[in-house]
Order: sequence, then structure tokens, then C-alpha cells
Amino acid sequence: MAEAADFQGTSASPARRWLRRAGALLTGAPLLAGLLQLPAAAPAQAASSDTVSVSVDSLSPSAPTDGDTLTVSGTVTNNGKQAVTDAHVGLRVGPQLTTRSEIDSVARHSDQLQSSTGSEVDEKYEEKFDKLAPGVAQHFTLSVPVDKLDLGEDGVYEFGVTLSGQTSAQAWDHVLGVQRTFLPWQPSEADTKTKTTFLWPLISTVHMTAKTGAGELQTPEFLDDDLAKELAPGGRLAQMVDLGKDLDVTWVIDPDLLASVDAMAAGNYRLQGADGTSTPGSREHQAIAKQWLAGLQKAVAGKEVVALPFGDPDLASLAHNGTSVTGSLSHLKEATDVAATTVKTVLHVTPSTDFAWPADGAVDPSIMKVATSAGADRVIARSDSLQETAGLPYTPSAPRPVGGGTTAVVADARLSKAFEGDLSKAGSATLAVQRFLAQSLQLNAQTDKQRSIVVAPQRMPTASQAQAMAAALNALQGGTWSQPQNLTAAAKDKPDPGATTRIPSASSYPSSLSRQELPGTAFEQIARTQDKLDKFRVVLSDQSRVVTPFGRAINREMSTSWRGRGSAADGYRGGVEAWLDELADQVKLIDKSETKLSGRSATIPVTVQNNLVQPVGHLVLRLRSTMPTRLKIGGEAYYEQPVEISGGHSQSVKFTTSANANGRVTVIAQLYTEDGQEYGDPVTFDVKVTEVTPTVMLVIGGGVLLLVLAGFRMYTQRKRAAARQAEEDGPGTTGEDTDEPGNPGAPGDRLLEEPEETDSASGADDPEQPSDPAPDTAPESADPSGTGERVDR
Repeated sequence: MAEAADFQGTSASPARRWLRRAGALLTGAPLLAGLLQLPAAAPAQAASSDTVSVSVDSLSPSAPTDGDTLTVSGTVTNNGKQAVTDAHVGLRVGPQLTTRSEIDSVARHSDQLQSSTGSEVDEKYEEKFDKLAPGVAQHFTLSVPVDKLDLGEDGVYEFGVTLSGQTSAQAWDHVLGVQRTFLPWQPSEADTKTKTTFLWPLISTVHMTAKTGAGELQTPEFLDDDLAKELAPGGRLAQMVDLGKDLDVTWVIDPDLLASVDAMAAGNYRLQGADGTSTPGSREHQAIAKQWLAGLQKAVAGKEVVALPFGDPDLASLAHNGTSVTGSLSHLKEATDVAATTVKTVLHVTPSTDFAWPADGAVDPSIMKVATSAGADRVIARSDSLQETAGLPYTPSAPRPVGGGTTAVVADARLSKAFEGDLSKAGSATLAVQRFLAQSLQLNAQTDKQRSIVVAPQRMPTASQAQAMAAALNALQGGTWSQPQNLTAAAKDKPDPGATTRIPSASSYPSSLSRQELPGTAFEQIARTQDKLDKFRVVLSDQSRVVTPFGRAINREMSTSWRGRGSAADGYRGGVEAWLDELADQVKLIDKSETKLSGRSATIPVTVQNNLVQPVGHLVLRLRSTMPTRLKIGGEAYYEQPVEISGGHSQSVKFTTSANANGRVTVIAQLYTEDGQEYGDPVTFDVKVTEVTPTVMLVIGGGVLLLVLAGFRMYTQRKRAAARQAEEDGPGTTGEDTDEPGNPGAPGDRLLEEPEETDSASGADDPEQPSDPAPDTAPESADPSGTGERVDR
């Protein structure tokens, strides 16, 4: 559907148009008669439409007024195989164009010979060439007073530059090449001027990674040095600032670009290497970044600055593929909150954060909902998405109330897309400028009603596109039919009651844009990274060192600049998550080998290592026995202790254990955050329990053997003593032991004492069992664990 109906009510009257066109026909009658006499010429000319190409490299002034001299320069190139003789370059003024659609039609066929371009201006204003050899290009410059062009009423005129001549196959003078463009003609101030808002975007691709150095300055790491190329004199971003400083525009800035340039300007930035290493950034590039920031600060002083959410998140991707993933919208809110602070810190101006800008201004209900979810109540759309359906005979003003307190600020599609494509060649840039001015003047001529028109060009114009934009704006702002206006004023302007306010359905969203969106898996990975970050941050003593760089990196993962660069986006997200995993793994349990536990109780040490530069805490270490009936930790199945470790240190945490039976028991050590979330990987090791050790059994066995031997010796000695006594006493004695107590010479005293000594030495009745001082265990100690020992790295 067309953007808006073309309105012809303000063009020249029918009578005057008829007279002017009749004059043009009469002037061209001899030429027409000559062509009619050569019936074979028409097919031949059509076949030779590419014989000579004409390029209009400059046209000055772009919008002439009374008394001006129009200067046109360019080149003609013979692309054919035959030489062109008796050639000349001439200027032609075609008919006045009365609708925006007519302008589009001429632009589509700007170099076709079949289309009429009007009569040629006086031959005094032509440049002749005796011969154009094949493959040869010739430069030309023509100057003609504007009053010699016989322009009529105010409006847009078709304007052509032609190369006429002869070839050996066509030995008569005829047009061999043409380039059509437009001549806006508004010599006096228009009664009603269009209020034009031109957005001047300062947006780039993602440059910074999540990595920062371990020092106090946290040296940032960049993906590459491409940003320095854009900032250097002649670079894209340098051109945007140098050109924009003299224009009355609204600056639309991604705060991530400012943060990246500011980090580069601060010095000591590093560049990511292919092998995982990094190299220092250039001091020269640091100076370039400082110079660019200083220039931007001057350029935006006193101008309106609109801050997009940090990283310029892709609102359409989020709306279509991200809202089903928990937490995705919270990233948009965070990106919006940090935007104003970043811009104010770097540029020292307070920006507006009321605007959201979906890619190419394409909207549907879900995009509008997401765009306003973070607080923006104005969405920059485009008229080829939010199309007019009411049949208005003119292009309505930009603001459209679409319900819920939200305003869609609809940019004009024709003007917004005027500077797309390759404009590196002067001819292409000149045509783009003239077409933009023609559309703007024709739009103003549609009605006497003053309107607010917004121009939202592509997000990242090239240097040549920026130069063309600036040239068009300089002509427009120096013209007579338009006046500048900032975006906030345009959004607040009175809406046209006849303009459509219906947001297009999801099915009307362009498939070409859908194919460029971030997939749902991207948002799932973003959510996974955020979950890991949330677990990691709670153990840190200085969370900002990690949360800030990773939070901004997550914002960058959602950037609109990833459109059409799916593999690069995947690599960036993977790099962020991998770096977070590597950092979190710096706080971990040290692997432990099998532990031998001798005796009924002992302590088991478990070591926690912190290789970060900052202290960690808010952690507990839990040691769990898989067989508490055999081995208990702290009298229970598991026991846990708090852990706090200084940066670059390790800490041994000691756990009291008690054994109830011999055998092998698996023990699991696991770190937890204070809120009960597992942290890092567990460490599993075996504890071999031997309640009575072989050494103790040998001592006990030896004691029993000595006791038996001592008893046997006592028995034999008593028996011998009784026999001797019987021999001395003779018959009739009873053989009873008559030794008196206290007689030191009685042999029975020694025999009775020996077993007592042996029994005492055996320790068989001692209830306590000594612990074997194995290397993995230590005697039970009540001393508290320290904050850690220095890690050897």
C-alpha cells in the first residue's frame, strides 16, 4: 500500500500546465518529426541504451533560486564498441512532477533512453566532444543561469543531462546516454513550511568484551581495533561528528558506543587475540578516542540528545523470541536505566530516554508492548510499516496516539530511506541528495496544513552516506520550504485526526527482518549466563568488579547490530559465558585422595582455593558421609562450616569425624552459597576406617602370650617348690605353702608380681584407642579455621 495518497491541489493550475507543456511539445516538434521519419531508429536507440553512461557528479546549488547560476559537472563514458563522433553534453528540463509517486517513477528509470526528458536548453550551454573512443571517459562542466531554464511555478522538475552524437551504425545525431535527476524550485519562502526532524544516529557494532584486567583500573578488553578506525579522521564516526556539529539535528546515541570510546580514551585497553591472549592497545588510538569525545561534547552542546537503551537492544527479536524466556525483559529495563547515567557521565548532557527505536521502524503489537515495557512511551516507527489506511490526500504528521499513553512517532519512509545503498560514487550521492530534496518539497506542497515530519535514516550510515545526508540537510535548512524541529517537539505536536493509529498485525511484519532476528536459543543462553552471574556475585566482596562488566556484556548480547551476523553473535555470547565460568572456577575445592582414618575419632581437612584478586565469603562448605552408620561428620550425616578466603589464598577447613565400624566410606565435599545454592563442582573421596589397628592388635596379642607364659612358669615353679618341701619334711606333711607374708626371700612373691606387671602393660581394658597419624587426617582440634594461606601460583 502506498505511504500516503499524493495530493495535487497545490500544483499549477490546469490551464497554465497545459500552456507550458504545449510549449515544450512545440519546441521539440522538429526533433520528434525527425525521429518519426526514421522508423528504424527507435529499436536501435533502445538497443544502445547502454552505449554511453552519464554521471552527474555534482549539481550546485541543489535547490536554486532566482538569480542563481546552476553548475552541473560529471563524466560521460563510451561503453560501446564504436566511437561516438560529433558528441555534445546538454541539459534538459522536463515536466513538473506533481506527486511523490511520479518522483519515485523517474528515479527508478533515471538512465533509460525510452523516457522523455523534455527539450534541451540553449546550445550555448552545452559541451562538445569531437570523438568519444570506446572505453574512454570524459569530464564535463556546464553552467547555466537559472532564468534560462524557463522554470514555471514552484515545484519539482525533472532535470536531465544527456549525451548526444553519432556512431558508424547510426550516422545521425541522437541521444546515446542520459541521467535524470530532480530540480527543486521554490525561489520564495513557502507560505507554510514543513517542520522537519532529522535523526542523527551515533551507533556502532559491539566492540567490548566482558573481560577486564585484574588490576585496580580493570583494564578493558576489546574484540578488535575496528572502533579506532571509525573514530580516526575520515572514519565513519569521525565523519558523523564533524558533519553533524553544524546541522540542526536530534542526536540518537547508543550509550555503549560512548562507554567503549571512553574506555579506549582512558588508556591501557587491550585487544583480544585469536589464541586467547591479549595485546595492549595503541597509544595513538587512545589519543584519537579522546579527540573524538571532545569533538562530540562540543557538537551536542545545546542540541537534543536521545539515549537508546544501553547496547541498542533488538526490540523485535526480544518481542518475537525472547519474552518466553524468564528474565529477558529485565535486561531491557536495566539497559534503559543505565543509559542516561552513561550519556550524562561521558557527554555532560542530560538525554531523553523516552524513545524506543525498533529495527527499520517496523512494528507490530508485540514489539510495541516490549518497546514500552522499560518506560519509553514513544516508539519511532516508519510509514512503510504503520501505513496509512484512511485515504488522506497528504502525508500526515508524525505523532500518532496508539493507546495506553503510547505515541508512535512515524518517520517518513521515502525520506528515511533516501540515503541507503552505495553512495561512495559522487554520481550516486548527488542523485540521492536531489531525490531527498524533491520528496521534501513535494511533501510540503501537498497541503497548506503545517505538519511535523520525521526522518529516521539507517542506524549506521557509512561515511559517504553521512556526507550525502549532510549535503541534503544543508540544502534543506538553507531552503525555503522547511524548518528544523527536534524529536521531542515532533512527538508532542498535534496528531492529525485522519491519520491511522492501528498497529499492523504480527503477520505483516517483514519476513526479511524476521530472518535477521536473534533466535530463542540466544535468549536462553543469555538467561543461563545471568543465572551463573547471580550465583557468582553473592560470594564476592566487591561485586561491581564482576557485575558491571558482565551486565553490560549481556546488554550487548541483545544488540540490534547482530542482525545478519548470527555466527558472530553466537561467538560473542559463548565468549561471555566461558569467561564467567572461568572466573567462577577460580573459587573451588582442591581434589582429595583417599584418606585413612585410624581410630574412633579424627579430623579431616578439606581445602578451598581462591585465585581471584578479591576476597570471597558468604560460602559454606558441607562435608557429607554417604554411610553415616559407619562414619559420622560432626556427629551427623553431614556437617557444614562457613568459608571466607582472602584473594589469592587457600583455606583448610577441618571436620571432626567419628567411626562406628571398619570399612570404606565415600565422603562428598560441596560448596554452597548462603542461600543454599550449590557453588562449583563437588569433590568426592574415600575414607578408609580401621577402628582397631594391626599395631594395637599385636600389642594385645603379645600381652596375652606373656600372661600365659607367666602363669605356666608360676605353676611349674610352685610344683617344684612343693616337691622339694615334701622331700625336706618327709612323709606326713601336707605340702601347704607356709611362707610368711613379707619374706623377701620367698620365690612366690616374684611369681605373683610378674603377671600383675604384664597385665598392667597390656592396656587391654583401656577404653581409648590412639589414632594413626596418617597424612590425610589430624588429631581432633577445636581451633577455628583461618582465612586462608597464600596460594602458590
